[in-house]
Amino acid sequence: MLGSMMSTSLTVPSLLDHASQYHAQTDVISVNTQGGVERHTWRDIWVNARRLAAALQALGLKPGSRISTIAWNNHRHLAIYFGVTGAGMVCHTINPRLFPEQLTYIINHAEDAVLCVDETFLPLVANIQDSLTTVKKIVLLGDSMPSNTHGLDLLLFDELLSAHSEDEAWADIDENQPSSLCYTSGTTGNPKGVLYSHRSTVLHSLGGNQPDGLNISARDCVLPVVPMFHVNAWGVPYVAAATGCKLVLPGPGLDGESLVKLIDSENVTLALGVPTIWQGLLAALKSTGSKALSLQRTIVGGSALAPSMIQTFRDEYDVELIHAWGMTETSPLGTINTLLEKHVSLENDVQAHVRLAQGRPPYGVELRLVDDAGGVLPNDGSTQGQLQIRGHWIVDTYFNADDSALSQDGWFDTGDIATLDSDGYLVIRDRAKDIIKSGGEWISTVELENIAVSHASVQAAAVIAARHDKWDERPVLIVVLKEGESIDEASILATFDNKVASWQVPDKVIAVDAMPIGGTGKILKNRLRESYQDVLMNEESE
Repeated sequence: MLGSMMSTSLTVPSLLDHASQYHAQTDVISVNTQGGVERHTWRDIWVNARRLAAALQALGLKPGSRISTIAWNNHRHLAIYFGVTGAGMVCHTINPRLFPEQLTYIINHAEDAVLCVDETFLPLVANIQDSLTTVKKIVLLGDSMPSNTHGLDLLLFDELLSAHSEDEAWADIDENQPSSLCYTSGTTGNPKGVLYSHRSTVLHSLGGNQPDGLNISARDCVLPVVPMFHVNAWGVPYVAAATGCKLVLPGPGLDGESLVKLIDSENVTLALGVPTIWQGLLAALKSTGSKALSLQRTIVGGSALAPSMIQTFRDEYDVELIHAWGMTETSPLGTINTLLEKHVSLENDVQAHVRLAQGRPPYGVELRLVDDAGGVLPNDGSTQGQLQIRGHWIVDTYFNADDSALSQDGWFDTGDIATLDSDGYLVIRDRAKDIIKSGGEWISTVELENIAVSHASVQAAAVIAARHDKWDERPVLIVVLKEGESIDEASILATFDNKVASWQVPDKVIAVDAMPIGGTGKILKNRLRESYQDVLMNEESE
């Protein structure tokens, strides 16, 4: 016997249909490549998405065709998110910060048929065009051709849309069809593609937006500073459509002063991005004198959050910083750090300690820890193990791969070393490839880095494992100093006093002018290890 309820497919364009029908006049703000602010509505985005779906079908493209983007956060990119999927095709967002060889590999591996690109990135595309084996059309995201097309044969996005009507229907879509494609950063080999389905994307939007999740409502004004080429902007465009909230897309201006201006002028209530973004925002708030009065919450992911940042935003701007964790393989939301009822009455400093965890999973996600033999470990808040995950929006098999990405009993190994407590709060201790094992004991580089950046002279910090004759591995701290500061190793190392065990304190501090940064904005520790892994080998072992 079956239930006697309606059954309709969970599809990405249905999210935009809702926004257009019930939030038609709500603003979608977009900053263009010249810094100008363009104002649209959810109805406008729906119209453009419908026209784009018809235009793609008129080009002769088949269902399942990959349509890629190299673009900023703007209204045309948003229309592509929904128009491509509404045509039954796959929206493939590409990170322009990757190396040309990686870009070429990703586009060819995905077999992209059409490439949609902002004018900013025309030189990048021209540089790799001869190596692209499947791209048939290149579409410029704009309303007029630039004087310099860099030798590219371009179609114009707005002209494509103008030839079609929004009255043309979406394609007939099954919820298990693919909707979008994102690739991992490829720091350990070629990038891997993760092919999301309509069903997984809608469930991610609904499950991740619970009150204990992103908690976006129609009353919010949301600023996704996380790029739309980073795991679909963490799913925010889909959640925004489902809720009909005001959406602010910042374009290429991700510097602190530009963001302060947007927050204040558009009354942003929620912003999302990586820690480096909020460092720049804090500096701009201080220099401009703004108090960001509308801003209530920021969701922070991508890398660990410094404790000092939580305190500064809370005490000086009354803004709540909320830690989240996820991966390309998890769509990306795996956990988000919202407090439980028992935490509400705690002092601010105690609450802040809870906030340092990556959070707990929403409904739809399960977590566990295992040891090297695959045995399940206890959720006691102290036992460290390999973090595994499963759920409604977690990868099963990488794109065009023959073998499953899962363990034999159906869990995905994240590559993180972590702890879980009885409430499900996750603390990422390190990436498995980064954690230091010294004399048989684990040392978390993340914990040491968070302590190091609290020192007044340290702008950025990375801890790596250096080889050691006696202890196998020992931590070495690499720092970028603030302007005008000079290295004071004793002072920096004193920052660790009474915060970690003495044997966990780094053996050495090295100052560098800049950190090697990858395409996703993360420090490339493999490069640092190549340069500094032997710095202790000639020193006397203790």
